[in-house]
Amino acid sequence: MQRRRGSGHPAKRRRTTGRKARKTPTMAHVQQQVDALTRELKEEREQRKATSDLLNVISHSGVDLHTVLDALVESATRLCNADYAWVFERKNDVFQWLASFGHATELHARIKKYYETHVVSVDRGSAVGRAALEARVVHIIDVLADPEYTYGEAQKIGGYRSVLGVPLLSKGGVTGAIFVAKVVPQPFTGKQIELVTNFAAQAVIAIENTRLLNELRQSLQQQTATADVLKTISRSTFDLQTVLDTLVQSAALLCRADRSGIRLVKDGLYYNVASHGFSPEHKARMEREPLKVDRTSVVGRVVLDAKSVHLIDSQADSNPELVSRSRSGNTRTLLGVPLQREGMPIGVLLLQRSIVQPFTDKEIALVETFADQAVIAIENVRLFEAEQQRTRELSESLEQQTAAAEVLRVIKFIARRSEAGLQGHRIKCSAHLRRALRQSPSVRRPEYACRGNA
Repeated sequence: MQRRRGSGHPAKRRRTTGRKARKTPTMAHVQQQVDALTRELKEEREQRKATSDLLNVISHSGVDLHTVLDALVESATRLCNADYAWVFERKNDVFQWLASFGHATELHARIKKYYETHVVSVDRGSAVGRAALEARVVHIIDVLADPEYTYGEAQKIGGYRSVLGVPLLSKGGVTGAIFVAKVVPQPFTGKQIELVTNFAAQAVIAIENTRLLNELRQSLQQQTATADVLKTISRSTFDLQTVLDTLVQSAALLCRADRSGIRLVKDGLYYNVASHGFSPEHKARMEREPLKVDRTSVVGRVVLDAKSVHLIDSQADSNPELVSRSRSGNTRTLLGVPLQREGMPIGVLLLQRSIVQPFTDKEIALVETFADQAVIAIENVRLFEAEQQRTRELSESLEQQTAAAEVLRVIKFIARRSEAGLQGHRIKCSAHLRRALRQSPSVRRPEYACRGNA
């Protein structure tokens, strides 16, 4: 044991903590951390500014939904370092394209044209469909390495690899989706995913506001159109063609259809009686060619099924004759509504669209209302014509009875004249006889002198 110098006590050993000496950070390392924090701060500021700008667009755009969505997809593409961003709206069981943005102008134009005639199904074959099924964000780092990804036609056009599908969630479920893509298999960061999720929430608000305002506007338009149709029916009770022309025009206008028509049955065939939006050549062909009741046409299916028939894409139908007819008429979405009187089909009201765009439930209900109005108009004209026919028959019967009465009157007049003539002849005979008797009193009075003249 060691002792302290100058004392009799032993010296204490120094304790060692065992900690390693802290390294002093280099200037390069500090600069890296500063650069990273600066980038994060810049990204945070850009995202907040983009969100603020989007909210500003929403507040100032009113019901111009496309302005909002165009700003949204552009910001999402730029802030996520992506190449494409698209917005889809859900219609029944498919998604329809609403807005898009992409840096490659030519490719973007091709993709936009592609979605004018194509929809996205709710299935696992695409990021949008998968996000709808799972109701959550879907992040696919490389679609070419994903065995479930089968939506290849759009991928071939755009050439994207890494994709992000973010659902638009509302109280009614998934109402749409935002799709963001990169042409390289590079994952999206957590902040980028959070940003697109926030954009999706803003898109839901914009779409919902627009939907409510459009519903109010459409409701007013429908009420006005229905009132106009009823007014036309009341003013043109006996002019069926005017009523039918008004119906097909109003149905096409309010339901955003490109073409509309009404076919009525005669001898088992359905003839075109009113149409709107068809070319003169196509209209002439429809008037020449009545449709028979079979499944090669929507008219035939409506009659056979005794209910409305809605074909989202008639060119994808299993019947080749219907597909051929749809292609020749440039028709994609079809709606047929029956005209029924006492449960029996008397006609079909038909609406067509040149793009794949399903009719909404409210539009279908409106067309069914117009079909009921057409039945009322047709029935009014039928009753009027039946009454007119009955009036003509009564008039003819009255004329016949009047003629018969006139004949009887003439016969009675002639009979009275004949009777009067015979009576005068008898009087003359009696006078002659009396004179003869007075002149020859010895002549015996014959009892039969004038019987031959009686």
